Amino acid sequence: MKRPTKLRVNGQDVEVWIEPDDLLLDVLREKLGLTGARRGCETSYCGACSVILEDKLVHSCLVLAWSAIGQEITTIEGLEVGGKLHPLQEAFIQYGAFQCGYCTPAMILAGKALLDENPHPTEEEVKKSLDGNLCRCTGYQRIIQAISAAAAGKI
Repeated sequence: MKRPTKLRVNGQDVEVWIEPDDLLLDVLREKLGLTGARRGCETSYCGACSVILEDKLVHSCLVLAWSAIGQEITTIEGLEVGGKLHPLQEAFIQYGAFQCGYCTPAMILAGKALLDENPHPTEEEVKKSLDGNLCRCTGYQRIIQAISAAAAGKI
């Protein structure tokens, strides 16, 4: 049975009708039009559906929307503020850290979750933060460079 509920998405309270078994991914994409979280493997292997839920990177294809009530949900769409890209988004552009772009939102959010927790990570910590996010195009080196550059304030 659908019920109205409020979710906090990208700093704003939004009211949405959800069913008990609605996945957060589906609510974000289909009901709120936030398509940065992508449907990939549907088993949490690829990480394309990643969002930040209360400061933790999660695979939204495994999270029931009901469980996100009362928590801050951050999607890639929430990083740009007032027409200005987040430094990680700028770094991904500057370092060419994407090719097809399918995994890019999740990779940027993985970097953001890391930098929010650890503003000066080592390269190994950057690599570990990407665990659970699959890129089939870039080979990860430019992604690691972009996150590291953003952490170093080079953007």
